[in-house]
Amino acid sequence: MHLLVTVAKQAVEQFVKQGTVMPPPQDIPSEYLEKAGVFVSLKKKGELRGCIGTFSPCTENIIREIIANAVSAAVRDPRFSPVGPDELDDLAYSVDILSTPERVSDETRLDPKQYGIILQSGQRRGLLLPDLEGVDTVTDQLRITRMKAGIRPDETAEIYRFTVTRYT
Repeated sequence: MHLLVTVAKQAVEQFVKQGTVMPPPQDIPSEYLEKAGVFVSLKKKGELRGCIGTFSPCTENIIREIIANAVSAAVRDPRFSPVGPDELDDLAYSVDILSTPERVSDETRLDPKQYGIILQSGQRRGLLLPDLEGVDTVTDQLRITRMKAGIRPDETAEIYRFTVTRYT
């Protein structure tokens, strides 16, 4: 298991069992002491169980971002009830480290397998990670992201794309 996935798993387990946020581990490789947006996804028996992330960093480094988002994915994702101790052995984790989003002028520069997207219209914003099962076309990607953000199909929205490095 990759270090970043181990950190996410340990963060969830400590919070669910003890109600405390774990401190960052010692001896972190320097590349994980940089800032980046991070998403942590939890799956149980192949089904999404929680997913929370930040497209721009909210903490001082990737490790702290993973800890915060792993805990949030487990107990604060509004789509799901909080993860219970009896579920911990059934969870699979993935951690996505996001590149800096770049604005794109048209849909021809999108590819749902390679790029995640952010759509923004006023204060409404939606994000969809790349390479998700069932999201095979740009049309699907844009439709789902618009729904997540509450942006109607006829509304103008700014489009940003980003890549991820995914750890499972």
